[in-house]
Amino acid sequence: MEEDCVFCKIVEGKIPSTKVYEDDEVLAFKDINPIAPIHILIIPKKHIKSLTELNDDKLLSHIFKVIKEVAKSQGVEEKGYRVITNIGEDGGQAVKHLHFHVIGGKKLPTR
Repeated sequence: MEEDCVFCKIVEGKIPSTKVYEDDEVLAFKDINPIAPIHILIIPKKHIKSLTELNDDKLLSHIFKVIKEVAKSQGVEEKGYRVITNIGEDGGQAVKHLHFHVIGGKKLPTR
């Protein structure tokens, strides 16, 4: 865990979140500034800075299984949703902890 990482603090329970899924490796919770009716963040509990630093294919596979489960539990699986991860400053990564956005619940713009 990184001391100054907001997502690590959420994993540790030091910052509250609205959890929608949790297991030994992954936590999913509602984004505090949603851009759509459904906006869930899915993070590994282990601190990994970004996708470029992820060297664990099993963890990546697990994250994507959780993404599908979360989409189903949130009711967006059938109509569609978007999965986004930002990498680095130029890519718009605001928190330096690997996370995936699951966004849906309305018609999303194509651009």
